[in-house]
Amino acid sequence: MATTDEILASGGAAADSLAQTPHTASAGGDFAGVIGDIAHNIFAFDSDHPLIFTQFYFWAFFACVLVVLAAIGKSRIMLRNTFLFLVSVFFYYKTSGDFTLLLIVATALSYLVGRKISDSMKGSDTPPLRAKAWLGAGIVIELVVLFYFKYSYLVADMLNHVLGTSIEVRDYLAELGNALAGRNKFSIDYIWLPVGISFYTFQCISYMMDIYRRRIEPLSNVADYGFYVSFFPQLVAGPIVRANEFVGQISKPYFLSRRWFGIAVFWILNGLAKKIILADFLAVNFADRVFSNPTMYGGFENFSALFVYSLQVYADFSGYTDIAIGVAMVMGFHLPRNFNSPYKATNCGGFWKRWHISLSKWLQDYLYISMGGNRKATAGTYAVIASVAVIGTILSGSVWVAVAVVAVAGWCVIEAILRPEKKKGITSNVNRMNTMLLGGLWHGASWNFMIWGGLNGLGILIWRKWSTIGVPGRAAVSAIATVLMAWGAAATGWPVLRMGAVWVGVIAACSILRSLYNTCRAPWELTWLERGWAITQTFVFVTFTRLFFRAGSNLNPAEANQVAWETATQMVAQIGSPWNVAQIPAIVEGYATVFALFIIGMIIHWLPDRLKRRYRICFASMPLPLMALATVVIVLVVYQFVTADLQKFIYFQF
Repeated sequence: MATTDEILASGGAAADSLAQTPHTASAGGDFAGVIGDIAHNIFAFDSDHPLIFTQFYFWAFFACVLVVLAAIGKSRIMLRNTFLFLVSVFFYYKTSGDFTLLLIVATALSYLVGRKISDSMKGSDTPPLRAKAWLGAGIVIELVVLFYFKYSYLVADMLNHVLGTSIEVRDYLAELGNALAGRNKFSIDYIWLPVGISFYTFQCISYMMDIYRRRIEPLSNVADYGFYVSFFPQLVAGPIVRANEFVGQISKPYFLSRRWFGIAVFWILNGLAKKIILADFLAVNFADRVFSNPTMYGGFENFSALFVYSLQVYADFSGYTDIAIGVAMVMGFHLPRNFNSPYKATNCGGFWKRWHISLSKWLQDYLYISMGGNRKATAGTYAVIASVAVIGTILSGSVWVAVAVVAVAGWCVIEAILRPEKKKGITSNVNRMNTMLLGGLWHGASWNFMIWGGLNGLGILIWRKWSTIGVPGRAAVSAIATVLMAWGAAATGWPVLRMGAVWVGVIAACSILRSLYNTCRAPWELTWLERGWAITQTFVFVTFTRLFFRAGSNLNPAEANQVAWETATQMVAQIGSPWNVAQIPAIVEGYATVFALFIIGMIIHWLPDRLKRRYRICFASMPLPLMALATVVIVLVVYQFVTADLQKFIYFQF
């Protein structure tokens, strides 16, 4: 349900007319026209310039919110929550236009279903069938709306492949809107993905499930609940705030200590620096150029772009979260931590406990555990396996994907039957892999996102098995894998096998050295070296998987599969081909600022947590005049890195 070109153009025209208003007023004295243009620019939706944290307009908006909150006072909680609900809806309108109606409908629906679930369970120790029915209906409706906007193209592609049809996706909700409006208000040729729909849909589901699980009582006021769902700092890109973590704060009066105010300002400045200095600068000046046309760049440049993007996506997403946490804290609310220095992780499982923590916990609590977790395999487990086989086959165009999925699943079942003592571990691994695959599809309906999720799931499973093997066994396994990959690369010429042989070969060499070190019984403790090596391996693996994540980003679903796959294969081919080593110094010199920022960003990321905590508290403890001066200086420095056009946050598309 997207606005037509006339609606979109009106937003851009508003900016042009505003720029001309001083001349108009001086010539004709049309003061009312000037005021009208200003009001239109403030309140109209402009798709080319959505309201984001890096705009001055957002900080003017936030200042107005704080002024009104100060006027409301600490004790009038219901008035405060109602006001924040209304301004949050306005904020979403400034980012998404008419899609605001979807947010309101999703909020109203989940609120009513939550009440029905609670009423159905009164006087009963166990949830009755009626409560389960209401919960199921609420979740299905919320997910159907999400699937309509996010996966319509995926379903159409699947049907066209299976049935040989030529179904074209049309926005039937837009057609309904046009019929109700009595005019062609919305474009029906393309389904636009509403900003943040995945995030607020998950929060609505969390609310209904937490009531069903008796973790919370339903909120008695719809404005309070609307405030929880639409709270503007985290509305469009998280963190995903679960109901049992936030609703308790809604009824509490405002409180913000002097120290917490300083911490809030620090998080805001930290987020702005991450977004503008690191994420935007690295994207515009290097990463986006390489990813847009990998064949124009050599192997080293493609390789470097992967690592630069790894820092870029972290700085972009965690920068948004830092700002959201700081803004919410100034208003007296605490959002959950969403990142914990993820590139310090020593294994893939640990990485997902540090990266996008709110999503990882949501998937664990409401998906992994619901499938049986580490206890058993449920009908949901097998349904996901079947769905993955079908979707993977259709997206890849190869029946061998289904054969591979079914073969692995069959092997797991047979081993669980023959070795009952291993059944719990096998079930746990299957459910983990299912969760990671669905997490990949949550990010986008394309083959690349499924590969990305599958690789991360595979990384977790390999690490769990790897950790049970002794050092000599690791050396032997990695050496054999290196030989096989090198032989395969020589026989087929596949760049991906050449890349794998190099990477696994390094692991094999280090494992052999470690085995020799243990055999010699050297007296030196090298735990710092072990940890550094584990962090490096994990960072390299996660960065490589990002190839498939980035290749599928910023694409509309109609072209995502083909274009994303071409981008990914081209980059693999470039990285896996022989490098012109003599050109590397010139490349580094040509992109000196990019490489310098990358190194500085990674050094700061890898600083000890206690040091980061120390300078954070040091900033928060400054006298207010000194803090204000430091803030002005930091903002001036940060905005020296602003690109010609402010970049949207990457996770807006999810």
